[in-house]
Formats: sequence, C-alpha cells, structure tokens
Amino acid sequence: MDAKLLLLPFPSAPAAHHPAAAPPKSLFLGASLPLHPRAPPPPPFPLRLRRRPAGAAVVAQAAVKRRKEVPFDNVIQRDKKLKLVLKLRNILVAQPDRVMSLRDLGRFRRDLGLTRKRRLIALLRRFPGVFEVVEEGVYSLKFRLTPAAERLYLDELHLKNESEGLAVAKLRKLLMMSQEKRILIEKIAHLKHDLGLPPEFRDTICLRYPQYFRVVRMDRGPGLELTHWDPELAVSAAELAEEENRAREAEERNLIIDRPLKFNRVKLPKGLKLTRGEARRIAQFKEMPYISPYADFSHLRSGSAEKEKHACGVVHEILSLTLEKRTLVDHLTHFREEFRFSQSLRGMLIRHPDMFYVSFKGDRDSVFLREAYRDSQLVEKNKLVLLKEKMRALVAVPRFPRRGAAGTSEEAEGANGAAQLMNEGSDVEDDEDEGLSDMEDLISELSGGKSDTDYQWGDGWFGENDDSPPDFGDDDSSSEEVKVTMKTADGSANGRAPVPVFPDGRPRERW
Repeated sequence: MDAKLLLLPFPSAPAAHHPAAAPPKSLFLGASLPLHPRAPPPPPFPLRLRRRPAGAAVVAQAAVKRRKEVPFDNVIQRDKKLKLVLKLRNILVAQPDRVMSLRDLGRFRRDLGLTRKRRLIALLRRFPGVFEVVEEGVYSLKFRLTPAAERLYLDELHLKNESEGLAVAKLRKLLMMSQEKRILIEKIAHLKHDLGLPPEFRDTICLRYPQYFRVVRMDRGPGLELTHWDPELAVSAAELAEEENRAREAEERNLIIDRPLKFNRVKLPKGLKLTRGEARRIAQFKEMPYISPYADFSHLRSGSAEKEKHACGVVHEILSLTLEKRTLVDHLTHFREEFRFSQSLRGMLIRHPDMFYVSFKGDRDSVFLREAYRDSQLVEKNKLVLLKEKMRALVAVPRFPRRGAAGTSEEAEGANGAAQLMNEGSDVEDDEDEGLSDMEDLISELSGGKSDTDYQWGDGWFGENDDSPPDFGDDDSSSEEVKVTMKTADGSANGRAPVPVFPDGRPRERW
C-alpha cells in the first residue's frame, strides 16, 4: 500500500492563492507619457519643378563666374612701383623744406608696408628720377625730390587748386546720393585721392562753401551735410550717356531703313565671354526700369532686384566721379550705411561684368568701370591723370642708363614702355606669395630677394652686378679702355686673314 501512495501525483496549490506574474518594468521612465506621434516630413520638392511667379526677375541671387582679364590686371601691376613712390613722396612733402633724413624715414617702415629690414638708401637710389640722396657728413644722409619730381608735385597742387569748383560739385553729388544727405568726413577721406580733392579738403572746401554744405557733429565724429539741393546736378553719367546714344541712333536711323528688331540684342563689351544663362540674366537686368542714384530709395526692400539696380547705379556714378574710373572695393564698403549697400558688395559687383570688373591684384581688390577703358588705357584722361603718367615715367628711369640711350625725356618714355611690356609679360607667371605683402614683394623684386644682412656696408649698392664698369685706381694703367680689333698684317681691316692686335699696333699672341 505504501508503494501505491508513492505513485500518486503531488497535489497542486489552488490557483486563487497565487496571483498572475506582473510584466517586467521598463527602464525608460517616460514610456508612460502620452506622446503624440510626429508627423512625417513632407517630401522634398524638386528644384526643376519650382515655378517662378510671373513678372519676377530673380537677378540678385544669380551667380556669375569671375573671369580674369589681363588688360585690367596690368593697370594694377603697372602701378606697383608708383604706389610705393607716392607713399614716399607724401611722407617727404610733409617735412619742412621737403628734406628728410634717412634716420627719420626709418620710423615710417610700417606705413610703407616694409616688415623686413631693408636698406632705405638702396630703395631711394632705385628711383633716381624721383629722389636724390644728399650726403651731409659721414653719418648724416638726407634725401629730397629731384627738380623734375618737385615740378610735377607743384603742378599737381596748382591743378587741384584750380579745379576746386569741380571738387565741390563732386562732393555735392556724393551727398545728394546718400540716404540722409550727410556723410562722415573720415569716410569721404578714403576717396580723397580718387576724386582729386585737395590734401586738406576738411579745412578748405568743407568750410568755404556754406551755401552748399556744412560741417555737423554726428555720433562718430564730424560729418558733412548737404544744405542745398540742385536738380541740375541730379543727373547721372549713365543718363547723359543714354541721351548721347539715342541722339546717335536717331542720326543712324535717318541713313538706314527703319525696321523693327526681331529679338532683343544685348551689347556686351569687347572681350567679355559669358555663358548663355549669364547673358540672359544680364539682359533681364537691363530690361528693368532705370533707377536714378539721386532718387529716394528708402522704400526699396533690401535684397530685391530693384535695390540692386539702384546700388549698381550708385557705384556706376561714384566710379564716374573718380579720376581714373576705378577705386578700391574697401573704399565702397565704408558707405554701406549711407547707400544701404548689401553685405556682399564684392559679389554684387562680380555679378555684373558688363558694367564692372573686380581685380584681385595687389593687397586689396579694385573695381573698374568697364566702359571707361580700352585695352588697359583710359578713354578720357584728366590733367591730373596726365601728370600721374609723367610721374610714372620718372619712376621708370633706370639708375644706370644704357650706353647710347637718348635724352632724359625720351629715355623716360622708353623706360615706361619697357616697364609696361615687362609687366604685361609678368602676368603669365604665378601670383605673389600669400605670406608677403604687396610692398614686400615689390622690394624683394627690386633687391633680388636679399635681406639686409646680405649686403656689404661699404660703397657697394644692393650687392648685385652693376652695369657700369669698375674703376681701377692704378696709376700706371691708361685711362682708355683696352679694345681688341681685328686687322691684317699690313694694317688693313678688310683682309681675309685677320690677325688680332692691340690699339698701339702690337700683335696679340694667339692661343
């Protein structure tokens, strides 16, 4: 019986006394929060299917590839030496009697852009047509302008004083284009040389004509405010050129058969290469109504095509007021507040290659008015520009003139042409190193890439082979130069068997 009890199954506990097992707890504490499911993102809209609203011309956002043009870059390359010489001249003319010692000139190394130790006397002697070094004692070296350079400087001052009325008109037009009709004087000073203003225009022009403008105090310093609006001056150079073109077309229309054009022709400058899309955007921009730079632009929205049309007109008018129809891009960026220029002013200028050209040569970028140049030469040259060309000819005068060269003026013109050809050929080479400044590259080019420690502090200059023959101070040597001539034995120079002899007739030993 005990064996039967062992085979019976073990009684299980009632189910009511054992509750069901709870599910395992989650480690994420926010699993019980009532979160709504996120809506899926909309499918990306393809760019090709985006439609532009009718009548809207999106030109301000168009990207135009910048293309390098050698004729405009040659203008910057040609003035590298002249730029340095004009800086030296401005420092010199500020001294009494326009005479300065080399010791005092060493304090202006940073202003000249010289970061390395260079021999200033070697730099001055590189331009003998502009500067002359005067030795007063052993340790006192001074320099001054040559008579020709000083005459050009006085002529430039005389011309600027004579053209004071034109300078006043330029200042009035600049103030009339601004939004508040007032501009800081220190901002106008950036365009002082480009506009042809006198050196001390703040104390002369700004105070002599209270009927046109007056000096007022602004938040960041003294400013120039317009007092009289002249509607005769509120005509831009683009409008005058358009009137001349219409008159010329009217004369041509009388000579040929008048027939309507089948398509809109876009007249592009010579040498400008554009793609079909770029030409189409330029044509759309030209078809927009012209906005005068002297009109009220407070209602124009920033970033719109109309605002860019107005900004291009303002830059075009400012470049038309300059002497050489070009200026630095940084000078224009100072007037962002007065003319409401966009932050990407350089990009806006590049987007319109039919009107402007931006050159990256030099330390800072320059912008040119394209219609004012023909093959790197100005079409209309002012008297001040002609004086600058004469100054460039003096800069190109070599230290050691070649044997058999012409007079001084002809030599300067020939040197100017040679320097221009050399600069045109140098565009094929690579650009300057990024580590050196523009002036350092120029000084390295002039000195052959040597520093101050490479020179001998004696009578030698620049440590290079001079073109002049050495002077041997021996007493027994003759002053005449020894020449080797070919003569025959009987003294004739037309023989078939030439024999080398010395000038005194003694035969020269053959090797």
